[in-house]
Amino acid sequence: MAGMPDPLPEKQLLTSDHFHILAIYVQMKHYREVSIQLFLVVLEFMSLRVQVRGAPAIAIVGTLSIALELRKTCLSTVDSLKEIVQSRFQYLLTARPTAVNIAESAKRFTERISNVDPSVDVAAARDSLVEEMEKMLEDDLKANKTMGRYGAEAIAKDLNGGKAIVLTHCNTGSLATAGYGTALGVIRTLHSMDLLDQVYCTETRPFNQGARLTAYELVHDKIPATLICDSMGALLMKQKKVSAVVVGADRIVSNGDVANKIGTYQLAIAAQYHNVPFYVAAPVSTIDFGLSEGREIKIEERPSDEMFHVNGKRVAAEGVSCWNPAFDITPAVLITGGIVTERGVFAANSLKSL
Repeated sequence: MAGMPDPLPEKQLLTSDHFHILAIYVQMKHYREVSIQLFLVVLEFMSLRVQVRGAPAIAIVGTLSIALELRKTCLSTVDSLKEIVQSRFQYLLTARPTAVNIAESAKRFTERISNVDPSVDVAAARDSLVEEMEKMLEDDLKANKTMGRYGAEAIAKDLNGGKAIVLTHCNTGSLATAGYGTALGVIRTLHSMDLLDQVYCTETRPFNQGARLTAYELVHDKIPATLICDSMGALLMKQKKVSAVVVGADRIVSNGDVANKIGTYQLAIAAQYHNVPFYVAAPVSTIDFGLSEGREIKIEERPSDEMFHVNGKRVAAEGVSCWNPAFDITPAVLITGGIVTERGVFAANSLKSL
């Protein structure tokens, strides 16, 4: 089919244990006429085996899981439809307390179903709701490509005719979104504009999303990339003339503080010291205007096994304790490049204008 990317390596796709659903979807989403149906079948088939990561992907996959249940359930009344939607979203809200996207989806669809007249045809109400849920895929992809363009244009302004060297953290690409990515979408756009010299991606300990996922996407797209340890960021900025740091976000609050994968904060501090612009790329749905400051965000702590073990083998000394927060808070003052959204690039302290 014209316009299709090279297929993902079959062996790699089948043996990876952390992104089956989204990797499959990366390939099949180009077949527009069957993408939703096939995606839902895959979601159902692999639901017990997959851990989904990435704030946008969590919201989309969680919402589509409800869409799948609604497609299969025989509903007799609009009230029964409301009960399923409200109870399932309430359960999904417990999945990731730090990421805001799933909460926004829950609010959106529970309010939407609450306003449905109980006297309307239940099948019609269900089909309308499911159609809106499925549209999240298309909307997210469109938003990602738009913010990719805005972010690339902002970085390009400071290149003075050269090419960018960009540092990114964690995974913010097709495997964390409906496609293309947020921060990685900015990088993809720079590459498509022939304005990218090199991407450096951190391994992103302790779960190695950068080494396992971001590196995978960059290699697949033939984007020049180099993997570094998390502790190398400051030296990289000093020695390699980094043009910009671009990361994603799990939650942004109204004053511009950003919750993102642990390690983001230290990169922002290093970037400010080395005068490297620091950008956060995220859809507007990631902004939580209900919170005023980053300290109000609940930070999820992960199991100690993620630090103690690598590939199932313990590497930490027996008897040592563990502190394993999954996210940190980057103050708005350190986001010197701006926050990149599908509506443009904004100073971190000016989000209320949205």
